[in-house]
Amino acid sequence: MHDVGTIEATDKPGFYRELFAQAEGLFHGERDAIANAANLSALIYGAVADLNWAGFYFLKRSDELVLGPFQGKVACVRIPVGKGVCGSAVAQRRSQLVPDVHAFPGHIACDAASRSELVVPLMRDDTVFGVLDLDSPLPGRFTAEDQAGFEALAALYVAASDL
Repeated sequence: MHDVGTIEATDKPGFYRELFAQAEGLFHGERDAIANAANLSALIYGAVADLNWAGFYFLKRSDELVLGPFQGKVACVRIPVGKGVCGSAVAQRRSQLVPDVHAFPGHIACDAASRSELVVPLMRDDTVFGVLDLDSPLPGRFTAEDQAGFEALAALYVAASDL
């Protein structure tokens, strides 16, 4: 069993290095994608301030994301590729950092309290498998440093999991 510790870093790069190290510990010896997604969702939700949702959506068909493990309120189950922030991340094959979801054309409001969002595509060998989705009730919650940190965590998840 992995013991999740308090992150002591006071700067964002240090915070993400510690979070990454804890995720490596969670994944050690485990290749199951669902188990790893569940644990990573819990780790992120417990360690990262000002989130109201942290979790995964997976491509089950080429045109639709389906809800995976998460922490937070009940969520939308299916999201078409190209729709909303999650679907846009898949269609564009790049992270979506959205400071104000109300200004994002076609935003899908699964939780009306969400004000900002960061979505990172899960990719291996140029193939998208799903997304890591983070929502916050604060506008402008996510920065380029957050994006880089979560992109590294997403890459770690993909490398550690049999997808």
